[in-house]
Amino acid sequence: MAIALTNARVLTEAGLRDDLAVLVDDDRIAAVLDAGDARLEAVAIHDLGGHLLLPGFIDVQVNGGGDVLFNEAPTVGAIRRIGEAHRRHGTTGFLPTLISDDIDVMRAAIAAVDAAIADGVPGVLGIHLEGPYIAPDRRGAHDASKFRLPDAREIDLACSLERGVTVLTLAPEQVGDGIVRAFVERGAIVCIGHSAASYEQARGALDAGARGFTHLYNAMSPLQGRAPGVVGAALEDRASWCGLIVDGHHVHPGALRVALAAKPSGKLMLVTDAMPPVGGGSDTYTLAGATITCRDGRCVTRDGVLAGSSLDMAGAVRNTVSMLGVDLAEAARMAATYPADFLGLGNTHGRIAPGCVADLVELDQDLQVRRTWIGGVASR
Repeated sequence: MAIALTNARVLTEAGLRDDLAVLVDDDRIAAVLDAGDARLEAVAIHDLGGHLLLPGFIDVQVNGGGDVLFNEAPTVGAIRRIGEAHRRHGTTGFLPTLISDDIDVMRAAIAAVDAAIADGVPGVLGIHLEGPYIAPDRRGAHDASKFRLPDAREIDLACSLERGVTVLTLAPEQVGDGIVRAFVERGAIVCIGHSAASYEQARGALDAGARGFTHLYNAMSPLQGRAPGVVGAALEDRASWCGLIVDGHHVHPGALRVALAAKPSGKLMLVTDAMPPVGGGSDTYTLAGATITCRDGRCVTRDGVLAGSSLDMAGAVRNTVSMLGVDLAEAARMAATYPADFLGLGNTHGRIAPGCVADLVELDQDLQVRRTWIGGVASR
């Protein structure tokens, strides 16, 4: 049955509007109407009490949630639990993210994501393979014993997801442009990350088809005057997307504002790099055999190395507004519209527009999540 979401500040292409109603029919947005449109008289009305109605957030880097780490449990049940944990924070679409691991774990993770999409697990849009084709000296908290170069069979495996999108993070200086091109030709969205590449090597990967940069600034060669590095290539390139972890720990706000000034609008997207504590009850978890502790929003190894985050997407939006001074409408697009565009899903996701999937989030005046819809189905 069709429903109308009314009395809300609705995010449109033109900005926030308070004179509209959103008509949802089954799993799609059927129309965005003037609040006084006569067609609303024939449908059930859901009054949102003046709250914000935004496109549901899309997170392309979700390692875990609900006390589950995807590497430790590459199963449909784990994906469902992770999705439920992040949905409470406004995420209606996500990529379960596998950190560098053995080929058998990779195979199981790809199969689990395929099955989750086939089973209709809410919110699953594909998989993100973060490694294992990355640089040892930019490994962060990854287990370097898992790093390797892919042969032809492994390239085929990494690109074997039948349903949804595959994002692959790699270090171009490790694999070379030919392997970048091979992944791209098989349909993967290649991102540069965990990389010590020179500017020239990063530029070569972009020319070979790489499309983005994983958690800009973190675990990549920095911008310097005579060595622009990966960061310099990312900030200079007009076509690529960059993920930003806006938690106040991974990147200084000043550096984030530099990225905002350098990149065209639409090319920066919020990511969480979230770990099991998001939506969970424990502040510790195990990663690559090491105990990770989360305190004051920081997830670190015993040696103080950052190991993912305890950030959720609603928190990322709030931080982008409060820490960076970004307009709320733009912050919401960084959490929904631009990730959808990056994934090639901009015609169906990330927007409140007729024909789009009815993935939505309702926020109150404090930007706290009140309710979500995935495919037109409201959260409890």
